[in-house]
Amino acid sequence: MIFKNCTFFNESFEKEFGDIEIENGRIKQIGVLEGEDEKDMSGLILIPGFVDVHIHGCGGGDASDANAESLDKMTAELARHGVTSFCPTSMTLGRETLVDIVKTIDAYHSKKTKIAGINLEGPFIAMAKKGAQNAEYVRAGSIEEFDELYNSCGGKIKLITIAPEAFDSKEFIEYVSKKCTVSVGHSCADGDECKKAVDLGARHATHLFNAMTPMTHREPGIVGTMLDDERVMCELICDGGHICPAVLRNAFDILGEDRAVVVSDSMRGAGLGEGEFELGGQQVFVEKNGKYAVLGDGTIAASITNIHQEFKNLISFGIDFKTALKSCTINPAKSIGEDNNIGSIQVGKAADLVFLDEKLDIKEVYIDGILA
Repeated sequence: MIFKNCTFFNESFEKEFGDIEIENGRIKQIGVLEGEDEKDMSGLILIPGFVDVHIHGCGGGDASDANAESLDKMTAELARHGVTSFCPTSMTLGRETLVDIVKTIDAYHSKKTKIAGINLEGPFIAMAKKGAQNAEYVRAGSIEEFDELYNSCGGKIKLITIAPEAFDSKEFIEYVSKKCTVSVGHSCADGDECKKAVDLGARHATHLFNAMTPMTHREPGIVGTMLDDERVMCELICDGGHICPAVLRNAFDILGEDRAVVVSDSMRGAGLGEGEFELGGQQVFVEKNGKYAVLGDGTIAASITNIHQEFKNLISFGIDFKTALKSCTINPAKSIGEDNNIGSIQVGKAADLVFLDEKLDIKEVYIDGILA
């Protein structure tokens, strides 16, 4: 298959015009090409498929359901919104439940959006910053428990959130950071404790600004420490509710085009409208025209957005196109060590392609070169 007359963003995320040949699910050639199987894409904008590394659920499914049917619902809904790779994300749950979740994900064969790895949001977090996580299952970090989870899914865990101050985390961070990305989140750490975690190997911040110590003029907290450290990539939920546009603009000014990672952090109600849903064993509610899901007491529980909508939000908030696009594609891929395979339009990489119209609405999505 050759896509003709493409206006696309190349591996450097600069606008380019040309033809793109797809073979066996990969990008074979880019240039002026001829072939028997051609498709004219004149008038459309081609971008890499979106990558969501932090998502609990959508379309009625949740990764923590630990069944293929829920993953089917998620992958179908994600493909519809141009997300071509994702990391199903668990909640803070019991050990046996987490083992079931990661085993289910490991055995799952996606019919739509691909699984790029597994994200463990907890359970080794701080009780005071648990947010919508279930307090019953919050516990101290354990290398032995991590190894059981890691080995149960053939090493597919790519990201884990911990609160470094909530337990003696030195050996844990040093050990686990050699196997996957360690992220600081759901944490009460002060600036010094956070900096120590980064020096030990943490390289990621979970949904920056949310469920963590804020930056003040005398104490950087997690927010200020992570923004300040060039070694760290920071997740941002860009639904306009979790973080206001003014704060997002400030964050992007500091993070630049290479350190921001846009995530949905969505739950099963995403894409379904208002209603009552379940998240990590707790009731959550989505109100009509609500920006996110909440617990019964009003605590923010999760988002109901998707990466495509967040991408469009960022453009409307004043973030430049290149920075917004990288933050939704190559940066998340890089944050989980998958940037050599996904996240940009480049010869040899997966043919994960999203065609947009002039309003940035999705026209066609291809996953491994197959129309979704």
